[in-house]
Amino acid sequence: MTTAPSPRPTTARHRPWPWCRQCTGIALDLGSARTRAWMSGRRMILDVPTVTVPGTGAVYPVQRGAIVDTPGTARMLDRLLGHRLPRFGRPLLILTTPVLGGITYRAEARTAVDVLHPGTVLTVPTARAVAVAADADLARPLLVVDIGAHLTEVTLLTDGAVTDARHTALGTSDLDSLTPPAQIADAVVAMVTAMTNQDRTSQTRDALQRGALLAGGGALRPDITYPLSRRLRAPALSLPSPHTAAVRGAAKLLQAAHAHPSTTTQHH
Repeated sequence: MTTAPSPRPTTARHRPWPWCRQCTGIALDLGSARTRAWMSGRRMILDVPTVTVPGTGAVYPVQRGAIVDTPGTARMLDRLLGHRLPRFGRPLLILTTPVLGGITYRAEARTAVDVLHPGTVLTVPTARAVAVAADADLARPLLVVDIGAHLTEVTLLTDGAVTDARHTALGTSDLDSLTPPAQIADAVVAMVTAMTNQDRTSQTRDALQRGALLAGGGALRPDITYPLSRRLRAPALSLPSPHTAAVRGAAKLLQAAHAHPSTTTQHH
């Protein structure tokens, strides 16, 4: 398990600006098992396996929340999205990132998405994207639990910023006869307990009392969510379609970014 508290950035409030209906934009969530994308002007979320070559020769370029094959990731993105973009478009791209992915992940991801010729790339922690998808009140402390296929993250958001985060290299793809679902619940409880014990404020406890917000494919599994709620002694609140929550939150942020005057003249 890893922890790395982050400083709170200062957030600025902007007046709403008209939506740029002709701008091209992409919201992208690169998961270890599934890649999900939403493009402005489209209704459906593209949802495909994170593989470079579909079929028996498949290579998995993202593993345990890390990009292990950057050229392969680029080829996958080009196959998924390249033909869907305007020929001379320079899209605004918002990319979700693991909370503890750090500079290395962001650098590899930016290199991979260059294949789409973006005009601007903005990154957002996955936990914040999930909170945006849930329309959560970010003025209050919020605990986000993202249970993916290869990675489980627990993040404390305060005023919308990451103030503490933990992860473990354990996900739903690991479940078998030797790794029961309760093991994921145990890992989450251990991370939350450590966060609570090390928090000199009441923020983690306040967030827990409010209820943990669950996202990722694991949030679809009652054999994980029910024991988790019981052991946390707190509500475990699964979002609707929790497996697509991150990309839906990124899509909302994309729309907000497009509405800002600094982008409305750049990404047609």
